[in-house]
Amino acid sequence: MARTEALRPEQVPAASKQTLDTFTKNIGFTPNMLSTFSQSPIAFNAWATLLGSLSKALDVKTRDSIGLTVSEVNGCNYCLTVHSYTAKHMAKLPDEEIILARKGHAFDPKRDAAVQFARKVIETRGNVNDADLSAVRDAGYTDANLMEIVALVAMYSLTNFFNNVFDPDKDFPTVAAAGSI
Repeated sequence: MARTEALRPEQVPAASKQTLDTFTKNIGFTPNMLSTFSQSPIAFNAWATLLGSLSKALDVKTRDSIGLTVSEVNGCNYCLTVHSYTAKHMAKLPDEEIILARKGHAFDPKRDAAVQFARKVIETRGNVNDADLSAVRDAGYTDANLMEIVALVAMYSLTNFFNNVFDPDKDFPTVAAAGSI
């Protein structure tokens, strides 16, 4: 059960309204996470800006795979439902690859290196070793790409923590709970 309310449109603070309206238009509805997050225009708009910038990082399959592995490690069932849906419908990942991403891997060797690195970053709180850096660099990623992976891990962790704290009602198709795959 949600620990704070998802705002109705007339309750959304003016400073969050434009951002929320843009998401609603692009998605086709207003997810509960967003209408809940909009209570804080400062946090909501900062996250939306980060999301917009990072949507240009890497490719959609890699971004969604990183979102899945980070959400699995952080035990965020809300984000797992969202990323499973977007991975299937937007990134066109098959179900087997979605499950594999939740486990920190990918079928594509280059994407696998990025997802494994993202998992190491979240599991070690950034205390990766030289071999971890070499593995992802050897797969063809630049240091700029590595910085984007770290930023994606941080951004996905922000929404994971937000959703784990406030537990908005799920509004995407349910998936197996984190840790049960």
